Parts: sequence; C-alpha cells; structure tokens
Amino acid sequence: MNHSISLTINGVLREVALADPRVTLLDLLRERLDLTGTKKGCDRGQCGACTILVDGRRINSCLALALSHDGAEITTIEGVARGDQLHPVQAAFIAHDGFQCGFCTPGQIMSAIGLIEEGQAGDDPERVRECMSGNLCRCGAYSGITEAVLEAHANMTAAKQRRSA
Repeated sequence: MNHSISLTINGVLREVALADPRVTLLDLLRERLDLTGTKKGCDRGQCGACTILVDGRRINSCLALALSHDGAEITTIEGVARGDQLHPVQAAFIAHDGFQCGFCTPGQIMSAIGLIEEGQAGDDPERVRECMSGNLCRCGAYSGITEAVLEAHANMTAAKQRRSA
C-alpha cells in the first residue's frame, strides 16, 4: 500500500509515494530524492549531522518519519545558497574555518541557520555553544563554528535592519 505525501523541498513542491510508512525524512532525502548533503551520522538523533529545517524549525531528520510531515516546507543544505551567493552562515563558516573534515558541516550550518532564525543566537558565545550542542564535530572545530555563528548572526541582523530602515 502506497502512501502519497506532498513536501515543499528547497522551494520545490514534490509529490512522493511511500511504500513503507517507516521511511525517515533522512532516507527519503538521500536515497529517493538524491539530496545527499544531509548526512547520516549516528542514525539515532545524537550527532546532528542530519539536521534540516522543517517549517523553519531545526530537526534531526533521522528521527522524523516522512509520512508525519505531509505538507511541510523543508530546507536542506542544498537550498540555502542563492546561485553563486552563499548564505551568510555558509560564508561565515568559511571565514572562520568552522569545519575540518566537513562531514558535520551541513548539519552544523542548518542548525546555525535555524538557531538564528529562531532568535536564539544572540551575541553570547556560551549561549551559541549551548544551542549548538546537539551538533557534534569529531574534528573539534567548535571555536570556528561558534565564531561563525556569532558573525553570521551579526551580519544577518544588520542586513535585516538595513532593509527595514
């Protein structure tokens, strides 16, 4: 028995038939839709490598059943840049060496974008570290990640203020 769901993924409406209702968003994105930027790390919701935005909120896609998100708007790492223009968080990660091997980087970036959009970032490095604690980096690039989030938050806030002035 197939279950049909509609998802808007990176701005594109996708109709998907699921033969198995136990398919996670992570497996749907990677295996069926070829959006492999979202990584499968622990597959238990403990590492954050699979972080995506669903309706603007960060989630671990390895723990989310695709069927439960019918009608949702999903953003993956593939959907944050605008052509050749990087998202401010991506640019800040590069500027602050917020990555080493790069495996966790997509999840880190998606978590940082969600954190900033949720209004949780602020300008306190300890708060950023706490709010990003669900994303693990085996290489230990935490200092650069924290600096990148703080810079991206400042840049995005300044840009928003310029637009509203």
